[in-house]
Amino acid sequence: MITYFKLFLIVIHTTICSVLALIFAFIERRFIVYFWISKLFSGGILLITGIKLKVEGFENIDPKATYVFVSNHSSQFDITALQYGIPNRLAMIYKKELSKIPLFGWQLAAGPYVSIDRKNAESALKSIQKAKQIMQEKNVSILVFAEGTRSPDGQIQEFKRGAFRLASSVGYPIVPITIIGSSRIMPKGKLKFNKGEMIMRIDKPIPTQELKSRLDEMTMMKTIRDIIIKNSN
Repeated sequence: MITYFKLFLIVIHTTICSVLALIFAFIERRFIVYFWISKLFSGGILLITGIKLKVEGFENIDPKATYVFVSNHSSQFDITALQYGIPNRLAMIYKKELSKIPLFGWQLAAGPYVSIDRKNAESALKSIQKAKQIMQEKNVSILVFAEGTRSPDGQIQEFKRGAFRLASSVGYPIVPITIIGSSRIMPKGKLKFNKGEMIMRIDKPIPTQELKSRLDEMTMMKTIRDIIIKNSN
């Protein structure tokens, strides 16, 4: 019963925040208010569900700088934690199917976020170019889940190359982010969520100016994955 009540509150909270975000996405194209609404949304979700978020590594990043944040992904709550915990202006690359969700998906499409069709390579390249444009013109950091989808068991899967292709094309540093505990709170495929603590570990930025080839990108991809695996222990 408590879970259903919390789900009801989440729906109401999401609807209100989505309407506000949709309005400000059209009237305020610098997205300053939009980003504040995203913080309000994610903070509200954590409050309603009773999930505690512990963030480590604030000292490693400049909140006014632009980065490519690369994170592992095993739960829907990863997005909530990252939106709330990362102090930078943050947008994400999301699967295009979410754009069809009334209000919530509409505000994603209207905002600074970037949709991607994971089944269409040409479309994926266009999404990378759009993300590059947003980063350069709006001073917005981009969040990428390098595994491409949620891990079914919390274990870190193989990484996809897209995040590293983006990083090499824009020249902004990559910041590895490790999310711990989210798979226990809401495993993939489960509607029920459990109380608990999530830990978000922010590692030091890694320069990308030297990424010149596919081999460089693949090497960086392995380096970032190794860092995230190490920080998850």
